[in-house]
Amino acid sequence: MSLPALRVPSLDRTIIHFDRALRTLSGVRQSDRPNPAAGLPDPAISPAERRQAGRLMRVNHCGEICAQALYLGQGLTADNDATRHEMERAAREEQDHLAWCEDRLEELDTHTSYLNPLFFGLSFAGGLVSGLMGNRVNLGFVAATEEQVVRHLDSHLQQLPETDTRSRAIIEQMKADEDQHRTTALRHGGVDFPAPVKRLMTLLSRTMTRTTYWF
Repeated sequence: MSLPALRVPSLDRTIIHFDRALRTLSGVRQSDRPNPAAGLPDPAISPAERRQAGRLMRVNHCGEICAQALYLGQGLTADNDATRHEMERAAREEQDHLAWCEDRLEELDTHTSYLNPLFFGLSFAGGLVSGLMGNRVNLGFVAATEEQVVRHLDSHLQQLPETDTRSRAIIEQMKADEDQHRTTALRHGGVDFPAPVKRLMTLLSRTMTRTTYWF
């Protein structure tokens, strides 16, 4: 059994990806679409509810950091041009999510996760490996990841204060986008990962969510 050939990205593409990584970690906002919370009034919520909303949005922000890293890694090693372009398109939408979450964190007067660089590095490595394993696995990894994210966002909608319409508007749009990413990945030939693999991904995801909730 031969190992997959390493596809060496062009210098220009490598520089673009490196620049995107620096912008992601430095907090430079790049949103092409309007913030879904724009125009909504700042809700009257208690200090405890504000802390809870801030912690949940911090988790979501770190999740978008991970998504950027994942798509960057996958795009660098993907052996299929159509797949690579799909990764880049999805990454642009995830940039919107990242900017929206950071805007909301500022409004809630709390910080982004101190663990962002660690989870960025781990996700980037996972994306590189996924890209090397072929088109079907690469897209399947996207589908499985987005399935996890949709469930995670559903749980946050249940935990957020009902009156926090600004956070809710952002999460609801993120959920719609992530579900579309999952559907698109499967439609383009991504393999539907078996249940044991998905359970392992769930355990890894919980590590990220539980730590970034507090830090």
